[in-house]
Amino acid sequence: MLAVPRDWSDLTPTWMSAALGRTVVRARVRDVVDGTNARAVVELEYAGPAGPPRVFVKREGRWLNRLALTALGAREAEADLVAHAPTLPLEHPAFHAAATDRRRLAAVVVMEDVTLRGGRPNSALAPLTVEQVAAGLGELARLHAAFWDAPLPPFVRPWRLGPAWAPVARAGFVHALRTLRRAGHPLDLGTAEIERGFRSWARIAAAGPQTLLHGDPHPGNTYTVGATVGFYDWQLVRSGSWVHDVGYFVTSSLTVADRREHERDLLAGYLDALGRRPADAWRLYRRTPVFGLGSWLQTWAAGTFQPPDVCLTTIERFAAAHHDARRDPG
Repeated sequence: MLAVPRDWSDLTPTWMSAALGRTVVRARVRDVVDGTNARAVVELEYAGPAGPPRVFVKREGRWLNRLALTALGAREAEADLVAHAPTLPLEHPAFHAAATDRRRLAAVVVMEDVTLRGGRPNSALAPLTVEQVAAGLGELARLHAAFWDAPLPPFVRPWRLGPAWAPVARAGFVHALRTLRRAGHPLDLGTAEIERGFRSWARIAAAGPQTLLHGDPHPGNTYTVGATVGFYDWQLVRSGSWVHDVGYFVTSSLTVADRREHERDLLAGYLDALGRRPADAWRLYRRTPVFGLGSWLQTWAAGTFQPPDVCLTTIERFAAAHHDARRDPG
């Protein structure tokens, strides 16, 4: 059984050999980054049959981040996904190994380094093109169609906000709106409106036909390879309504101008690829931005999950979409 490392120095040749099922004679950890989780690239050399020259490894982050992910039910979701090994019919990194240590609130995932086949990580600071978003929606449609109203692994949680969520979230919204105002980025929104919309969206996402969702498909969790957009960072994998992934991905990935001009066509293209016509698709899509806005206000309030410029850019996109939907809900 693979042990969860306590430190990057524990990613020894012996540990990597157990993770990859090949004899590793040298393992060099580099490019360590701390965010919501800790992650690094590991360069490898082998004796006998060769494996990938490097892999990408994700580990638990700081204690505060671990507790936040625990509250979201997201601390071990990606590792559980790897362990259950369902076929994900969309572009994503190949998974090599995963392990959890629930006592230490710790987990590790070893996966493909997609840059070895030309993958380029995306970022909110460089908006995706309309063509890239259309490609990503095609991938999400394949995922959603494959699991549409199908039995899902038992670890996949539905969208649900427990009773402990409300006071924590309210405090986060208050803090985020206050600090944004002090930083010169005020939002014309109140805490009650955001909290009410956020809670309402969670109920909507848990209603209707259910499927497997990526759960957090903002551009920082995507990469481009050729003409395709792929998805990594599956720690918020959920069951829920198709429209959660679609609205979250479109709004967070495009400039406000591109989203306004192309979102109807992009939604139509997704539905064509899905091969289904859910009722009230446009109306549901227009209700999605408040969830993304609330999520990124919480991310801003936490202060350590994402860089401030990424948070501000993403908040501005969701806030604009929310204002658009209030004026014209469809």
